[in-house]
Amino acid sequence: MASITQDMRYRLSLIKYAEKYGVTKAAIKYKTNRQYIYRWKNRYNGSIESLRCRSRRPHHHPNQHTPSEIKLIYNTRRRNPNAGLVILWVKLMQKGYKRSITGLYRFLRRQGIMAVKVPNPKYVPKPYEKMHYPGQRVQVDVKFVPAICLVNEAKGQKFYQYTAIDEYSRWRFVEAFEEHSSYSSAQFLEHLIKAFPYPIECVQTDNGQEFTKRFGSYGGSEKLTVFQIRLAEYGIKHKLIRPFTPRHNGKVERSHRKDNERFYATHTFYSFDDFSKQLKLYNRRDYNNFPMCPLDWKTPNEVLRNFCTSV
Repeated sequence: MASITQDMRYRLSLIKYAEKYGVTKAAIKYKTNRQYIYRWKNRYNGSIESLRCRSRRPHHHPNQHTPSEIKLIYNTRRRNPNAGLVILWVKLMQKGYKRSITGLYRFLRRQGIMAVKVPNPKYVPKPYEKMHYPGQRVQVDVKFVPAICLVNEAKGQKFYQYTAIDEYSRWRFVEAFEEHSSYSSAQFLEHLIKAFPYPIECVQTDNGQEFTKRFGSYGGSEKLTVFQIRLAEYGIKHKLIRPFTPRHNGKVERSHRKDNERFYATHTFYSFDDFSKQLKLYNRRDYNNFPMCPLDWKTPNEVLRNFCTSV
């Protein structure tokens, strides 16, 4: 049963007042006209349902779909349940249908026979490869420092943040550079090896030219970069992620997003030395001493210390 609306209650109150005190006084009190009261009084039969607004929709329309057109639409829809509006309309036009696409849309919606959408195949990620000890794999990436953060002498220059994250402990090492090249990457690697307290077995990067010439100019090259030569000298395996899939380097990418929120959104840099000092201070105070959910709310430094004592 349909619910009783506020308008229906208003009309019922209006009619009862008019029956008791007259139509004129009711029109004055309820601030309406007498014709309105008479119309609803004549329609009222003692049931509140009689005070419900009636549909103004016409019983028939001269341009409504004919039975043959309706049959054609239903047959075409039955054969093409997943066809969109445009495809269905084109198929109908090929069979002699003359109506507009908007008229077809209104009919389909009114009859409840719109296209059945097939659910998109969901991306099923591969099982996460969990690391078992520090240094098993380290993610490395480069971040461009936002130009809005550079003021005074630094304005117009380009600075870069090299970042390395140990996948086991989330311990992070960052360093500022004035260029991102294979030489800078090799220099960063040497500083990382000195700073990290455990031997590094594998370094994972994207396919940037500061790391590899795999997708360089003229179809790429098998020639090793300075960064890869330095990795080989230290006996460290180099793993490249799939092209155009930064989520495979997700930990370091996520840390860069957090850097935007916690660091770059509130800091400005007057020179390269100023940027380098602020970046080191931020990483030492904030990131490596910040509790994280994947680490059971321990900090990266705590995880490294606990592993050292457990070995």
